[in-house]
Amino acid sequence: MTAPESGADPAVHVFIGKGGVGKTTCAAATALHFAGRGERALAISTDPTPSLSHIFGLPGHTREVRPGLEILELGLEQVRRMWDERFGRDVYAVFSAFVDVDYPTFVAFMTSVLPGLNEEFMVDHIRRLAEEGTYRPIVWDTAPLGQTLALLETPALLGEHLRMAPRIYSRIRTSGEGRESILEVLRRWQGLAEACMAFLRKRVRFTMVTIPEALAVDQLEGVFGEMRSHGLGVDRLVVNNVVKTEDSEFLRRKAEGQGVQLRRLRETYGDLPIQELPLFPYELRGIEGLEEAARLLYP
Repeated sequence: MTAPESGADPAVHVFIGKGGVGKTTCAAATALHFAGRGERALAISTDPTPSLSHIFGLPGHTREVRPGLEILELGLEQVRRMWDERFGRDVYAVFSAFVDVDYPTFVAFMTSVLPGLNEEFMVDHIRRLAEEGTYRPIVWDTAPLGQTLALLETPALLGEHLRMAPRIYSRIRTSGEGRESILEVLRRWQGLAEACMAFLRKRVRFTMVTIPEALAVDQLEGVFGEMRSHGLGVDRLVVNNVVKTEDSEFLRRKAEGQGVQLRRLRETYGDLPIQELPLFPYELRGIEGLEEAARLLYP
C-alpha cells in the first residue's frame, strides 16, 4: 500500500466510501480525536448535501465546534463559486474557442455536469490549505465514492488529450492580454492535476468506510483496484454498523449475515487494519456521541 511519506504524519485524513456508510461520522470523530490531543484540526466536507454541522449538533454556518476544531462545509454553490474564482476564466478561454456560450452558462455546465471536476478542484484547495499549515490535520469527508474516483482519471485524460492534438491547440490562442495558446493552458492544467495526484500519494491517509452487507463488500474490490492503478493505497478499513448485541430474532439473523461479510473482509483485506464500529441504538450526534465513536476508532 502507498502511504504518506515515511516519518511524517499525514497532512490530510480522507474518508471514502459509498453514500450512507458513515463517512461523516468517522470524519467528525477523527477531527474530534485530534482536537482532543491539542492539535488544530479542520473537518471539511465536499458532499453535495454536507452534514457536518448536523452531526456536531451545531446551527448552520457555525465554524468553531470547540477550541482547536473548526468545520467547513462546501456544498455545490460554494464549490462552484470557488472553482469559478480560481479556474473559471482559464477554462472558459479554452472552451469558448470551440463553443459559442455565455460565461454563466459555461460555469454552470462545467461545475455540475462534468464528473470529478468539483472534487479535483477540492484536492487543489485542500492541498493549498495543507501547505499553509494553519490546520494539522485536515479531515476530509468526501462526496460519494463515484465522484471521488472520477478525479483520479483527470491527469491521464489530459495527458492523452495533449498527445493527440498538439498541432491543433498550438495554433489556437485564447482571448485576453496574454493570449496564451490553448496548448499552454492545457499543459498548465496537466501540471496542476499531477501536483494534486502527488499530494494524494504523499501527504494523505485514506480510510475506507463500509458496512458488512454483500453489495457494499462486493463493490470494494473494484475501488481498491482503481486506487492501486493510480498509485494510491488504503491505510485502514472501517466497518460500520456491526451488530454486537443479539437480543432479538431480527438482530440475531442480521448478525449471522454480517458474520459472512466480516469473514470475507478479513480474508480479502487482512493486510489492513480493520476496525469495527457497532450498530448503535441511537444516532451518533453531538460531541458526546462522537467522542464515543472516536474512542473506538482510536483506542
